[in-house]
Order: sequence, then C-alpha cells, then structure tokens
Amino acid sequence: MAIVLTEAAQKEVRRILQSQGKAEWGLRVGVKDGGCSGMSYSMDIEETPRPDDRVFDFDGLKVFCDPKSYLFLNGLVIDFSNALLNGGFKFSNPNAQRTCSCGTSFSTKKTPIPPASETTCCG
Repeated sequence: MAIVLTEAAQKEVRRILQSQGKAEWGLRVGVKDGGCSGMSYSMDIEETPRPDDRVFDFDGLKVFCDPKSYLFLNGLVIDFSNALLNGGFKFSNPNAQRTCSCGTSFSTKKTPIPPASETTCCG
C-alpha cells in the first residue's frame, strides 16, 4: 500500500507550495501523540526528505513520511475540500479504529486512548 493524495489534495498542496515560493519542496505527513483519540495527523512543508523517509511522487509533487508514522499511515488517503463548512484536508485511514469528530486525530488497536480530561482537540 502507500499514502495517496487525491487530485483535489494535490492541487491544494501545489497551491500552498507555490504561494510560499517553495514549488519544488514537498509535503511531510506524519503522526504525533495527542488529540482526543490518542494520535494526531501532522502535515508540514519540507525541502528534502530525510534519509530513512518513504517518498511518494504525484507527478512531481513529493510526499515524505518517516518510518514510525508510516506504520500508522500505510493506506492513508488525503483529500481536500474547499467547502465553506467543514472544508480543508480530510484523512481516510484504514488503520484507524476510532477518529474524533473533526477527523484530525485517531487511534488504532496499538494506541492507548487518553482519558477525556487529558485531551485537546476540536472541542
């Protein structure tokens, strides 16, 4: 499997990169601890991949993912919607057992779910 960006997500990432004068850079996708479901998605712009990254190419648009994050993101599909309500990047992760209502955090069988008192998310 792999990490997939839909055409809409590719178009938006290219727009963002170009608007920042970084059209040749790539998108880093990963996970970090936190969020109301235990883990949160992260996205950032980086010039080059790290030595151990998995690199995915979408007609010249590069997506980087570190090995630890890839364990949780293998099969992830990232889409984008410019809808006025609930627009933005959307994550469809076949590894997620549970997601929060805003879709930016998730848990897997391997992820401990934090108590509600320790979570911060969409509110």
